[in-house]
Amino acid sequence: MEYRQLGESNLKVSALCLGTMTFGEQNSEAEAHAQLDLAVAHGINFIDTAEMYPVPPRAETAHRTESHIGTWLKKQRRDQLIVATKIAGPSRGFGWIRNGPRVNREHINAALDASLKRLQTDYVDLYQIHWPDRYVPMFGGTSYDATQEHVTTPIAEQLHALAELVKAGKVRHIGLSNETPWGIAEFVRIANELGLPRIISVQNAYHLMNRTFEAGLAEVCRHTNVGLLAYSPLAFGHLTGKYLADPNAKGRITMFANFGQRYAKPNVPAASREYVRIAQEAGLSPATLALAFARTRWFTGSVILGATNLQQLQENLDSAEVVLSAEVLEKIEAVHRLYPNPAP
Repeated sequence: MEYRQLGESNLKVSALCLGTMTFGEQNSEAEAHAQLDLAVAHGINFIDTAEMYPVPPRAETAHRTESHIGTWLKKQRRDQLIVATKIAGPSRGFGWIRNGPRVNREHINAALDASLKRLQTDYVDLYQIHWPDRYVPMFGGTSYDATQEHVTTPIAEQLHALAELVKAGKVRHIGLSNETPWGIAEFVRIANELGLPRIISVQNAYHLMNRTFEAGLAEVCRHTNVGLLAYSPLAFGHLTGKYLADPNAKGRITMFANFGQRYAKPNVPAASREYVRIAQEAGLSPATLALAFARTRWFTGSVILGATNLQQLQENLDSAEVVLSAEVLEKIEAVHRLYPNPAP
């Protein structure tokens, strides 16, 4: 397993990170612990979660993922692991979280204390804002609509509150998720001006069918030294090819209503088919191709992978040493030119 320095921090994270949003919905506590054991045995030291998990988010299961991790984490050597979690913002509702979550001092303090209790730890290594407190197009939205703007907590106030947690030793580093180039630049600029902690990472979607990060986000992350934590590297299973073989195959998209809208777009099946073909011609599984591609981009700090069973997780872990040939990369670029970002 390769380990990489994340942003300007002293964190050395594994190039693959275990995502946990299935824990508590699709996976039981025992299954969650088995996944964590297998991941750590293969060199993963980086675990990502969130206060709103599992998905799909609902009041009945909210926070369950952190609790499942906590019962495992208390038995581990804490200093050998890098644990990341996230605070929910206001844009998606979720009235069952603090009667409607915000990213202000009151909510940041309450959210982190509750996460620490569930995780059964005194600190988190990386605390992330799950999505901005302000309006931005997200989860398949591609156009900014100024009429959707709403009252927001100033970025300086968010940073001051997070700085207090860093000073208290409850948080080692801070990061963002589902952010825009402007948002990253503003967080860094304000932190520099006020002498507050800088963000070290941004967790955004990145995969063969959504390479939008490569434009403005890659540029700003390079100049600010912010690492990408790439989520959905398999495009909710589309890049494994399973939905080509059986549109009703078991997965989040078929199990949960309205869960796959981000991928219900015209060119997704055609692009998926081409990437599966490239993988098969190269003697790789489609999942291995997709994960190796995301892992080896110059801007990637770590790739967040997820699985619902140990067989899937083992296949994903086996991709850690795979490097794609120049010929395979050329084929990928040809498909990208034909079907650019079919699932942004």
